[in-house]
Amino acid sequence: MADSGKAGASSKKTDEEAAAEGKDAYEGIKDAAFEETIGLLGGRQGGYESGTRASRRKRMGEILAVVRKYDILHGLTPVTLRKMLEELGPTFVKAGQILSMRSEILPEPFCQELTKLRANVEPMDRDAVLSALRSEYTIPIEDIFDAIDDVPLGSASIAQVHKARLITGELVAVKVQRPHVQETMAQDIDIMRRLARYASRFLPDTQVLDLGSVIEELWHSFREETDFLVEAKNLEEFRHNNANVKFIGCPKPYMKWCTHHVVVMDYVNGIPISNTKRLAEDGYDLNEIGMKLIDNYAQQMLDDGFFHADPHPGNIIISGGKIVYIDLGIMGRLSSHDRDATREMVFAVAERNSARLKNGLLRFAVSDTSKVDHAQLLEDLDAIIEDYGAADLDDLDIAAFMNSLIAMARKSGIELPGTVTMLARSLVTLEGVVNDFLPGVSIIEIVKNHIRAHETPLDFVQKEAKTYAREAEAASHGLLEAASEAGLAAKMLTRGQLRMKLDFSDTTSPISDLAAAADRLTMGIVVAGLFIGSSVIYYARIQPVIFGIPIIGFVGFFLALFLGLWIVRNIMHERKQNRR
Repeated sequence: MADSGKAGASSKKTDEEAAAEGKDAYEGIKDAAFEETIGLLGGRQGGYESGTRASRRKRMGEILAVVRKYDILHGLTPVTLRKMLEELGPTFVKAGQILSMRSEILPEPFCQELTKLRANVEPMDRDAVLSALRSEYTIPIEDIFDAIDDVPLGSASIAQVHKARLITGELVAVKVQRPHVQETMAQDIDIMRRLARYASRFLPDTQVLDLGSVIEELWHSFREETDFLVEAKNLEEFRHNNANVKFIGCPKPYMKWCTHHVVVMDYVNGIPISNTKRLAEDGYDLNEIGMKLIDNYAQQMLDDGFFHADPHPGNIIISGGKIVYIDLGIMGRLSSHDRDATREMVFAVAERNSARLKNGLLRFAVSDTSKVDHAQLLEDLDAIIEDYGAADLDDLDIAAFMNSLIAMARKSGIELPGTVTMLARSLVTLEGVVNDFLPGVSIIEIVKNHIRAHETPLDFVQKEAKTYAREAEAASHGLLEAASEAGLAAKMLTRGQLRMKLDFSDTTSPISDLAAAADRLTMGIVVAGLFIGSSVIYYARIQPVIFGIPIIGFVGFFLALFLGLWIVRNIMHERKQNRR
């Protein structure tokens, strides 16, 4: 970020101010930041307020002290970025976790490193949990829960999960949002906005990354993740989509007791999908688990358009013969158009078809693609296919392939929607999950087979009809545009206003080349004329005649032969020159 001495000089004063302002806060930032932003107890009346001016100033001092410590103006490595985010606190850890799935925003080495981020947060004590629950309900919690375990099932930066039993007897998992987490995040996002505006003074105008839009997207993600009613509705929708799939499940939410800060859902006990040894000991077929997991994920992507965006091993367990997703806080959606484009790209990858891959990629684009260099795009895709196409599908490195594809799209000026890159990262994560289950099996091949198996003749006809309709529309627009341009050219021609600019490839002197071609054409006409004329003279026996041969006809034949051979020799000579 510090490309010039001027930028470094400008930041010096800021560093000194940050040191003075954050000196006291920095000494105990790891513990103090946690205690003052996460450990606070109380109600939820604060909404999304970003805190008082004094609290913002204090937090700004803490952040600047950490930023100064890692000297970001002189560059960050993936490891130092991860460590800095961990030290900055829960909001920044969550931001890093979200960014780790967005390789169109950060380079791949950074995304890989940020996947290691884990919010190691001290659990809330029992009184804090009970206080948070009481603030959510208008009736005593004793009228809802018969018992709540003291020891949490899990504790993260945003929420904590406890096993409980309802007064009606059902065993449930209660996910309780930490008090004031929304206010803390709102405050940190507000500070991020200020820092982004400040940093933009030193970044070039041609930068690809728009810090402001990235921060606003993070804020949108934070708001969704901290609204637990969204997660409860995700559980309902996922259960509905997979109602007829006997081997897939997720906890049932108790909507009556779900709020913006609490999710009450079925308690599911099972074996973590990463514990393959225990799964095998319990009689599970690992290959079957892997095949069914991928096949169902293809259904989520291509049939439902509602997919789990973070299928890491901690979010999947095996229980009662079912693959159960236990956390649906991050979900992705694909429109019908995006699902069609995804199918196109799956088949393109399976067939190593660059042209088809280009069509699928361009259909995903959310930016104007009229200025895309299609020839260069095809050349780049050919290179990617060549790099990854030598191996069999089961040896295809999906992570490297997806990252190359996204990087190439960025280079070509093709802006992909966040959902697409989220899907790409999800597939990479899923590939890592099933590595031990499906050795030597291609995820792409399974997805392709799923499409084939679930595509009825009617679906095929409808898909082809859509394709023809889309191509007919594009062709009709092209014809109308061509007719319009031709009409304009004709008007300009009649007015003497038409100018033509010719660009000949592989030539430095197009006018000379045209002149040479015209000369050769003229000589060809002369040779043909001589030959025809001499033939007429010969058969007409025009005088003088020697030994029965008309002299003029003979001379004409000779000249025609000489000039013809000269033209052939000239053409052959030029071809040899061009080959060198």
